[in-house]
Amino acid sequence: MALLTAHKRVLHADLQGDRIRAASGSMVAFEGNVDFKSSGMGGGGGMRAALKRAVAGESLSLMDCAGHGRVYLALDAMDVLVVDLAGDTLTVESEHILAHTEQLRLDVQFAGLRGMTSGHGLATTTVTGHGQVAIVSEGPVMALEVAPGADLVVDPDAYVGSRGQLSMNLVSGVSWKSLVGEDAGEPFSLRFTGSGLVLVQSAER
Repeated sequence: MALLTAHKRVLHADLQGDRIRAASGSMVAFEGNVDFKSSGMGGGGGMRAALKRAVAGESLSLMDCAGHGRVYLALDAMDVLVVDLAGDTLTVESEHILAHTEQLRLDVQFAGLRGMTSGHGLATTTVTGHGQVAIVSEGPVMALEVAPGADLVVDPDAYVGSRGQLSMNLVSGVSWKSLVGEDAGEPFSLRFTGSGLVLVQSAER
């Protein structure tokens, strides 16, 4: 079974005759006998999935890496974090996905609120199943806990993803960006309620 290991800003993908999927153009080197080919867009197959991606503006382009050896993957010298999933779901902005093992399923989840507020797209990607997914971030990721009665408010530009039983809502009003004159539009932030973890990057886009 393929193994993903993060080494600061580089992902090591060790293949033993199996396959992973990685962001197109993310391979920086490899050792062994590994084949690469385009696997199209993330988010599942079929006409319905393609329509969802087109309407949502989803633009996750992936490549298959298959064979025996080690593949080194990186994106713009961003920090890398590997998340292990055991039948649960990770919701993540598609631009943060670096690679995933083939047992996982990717799908598009409409997030009109997210797209309307941040301008970074109209959808996020859900990653479900048993396996590993590697995500990238600008600076190290903080995993912040959300519990009943203990909501979390996040700057949309710092949001990377989340897991657990969470609801996301828009909070309008004065934001910290508007206080320092960096907010050119309507001030807002994201409020998470429920139970789970929210992944936040330490540098904003």
